[in-house]
Amino acid sequence: MARLDLLRAFVEKSPNDPFARYGLAMEYKNLSRFEDAAATFRTLLSLHPDYTAAYLHAGNTLVALGQREEARAIYQAGIAACTKKGDLHARNELEAALMSL
Repeated sequence: MARLDLLRAFVEKSPNDPFARYGLAMEYKNLSRFEDAAATFRTLLSLHPDYTAAYLHAGNTLVALGQREEARAIYQAGIAACTKKGDLHARNELEAALMSL
């Protein structure tokens, strides 16, 4: 079974597992399927807004699509989520990405 198919199966089997959905979004991103990646990241972050690892990659995917304002909003939401969760490393990465816009 291809990696993408395997990840889709994981999400279908466990739709509330943030790690499975994150893996699927990352696979789409790595395959340059940015629209699919963005949609998967949006779903992930709507279901699990505290999944701080996803914000940077979600924003970067939106930048790749030319959706800079939505990327800015994702980075800002991620900074807030990281601050709330105490994830300083991810927050610093998001702040740097926001500054580079």
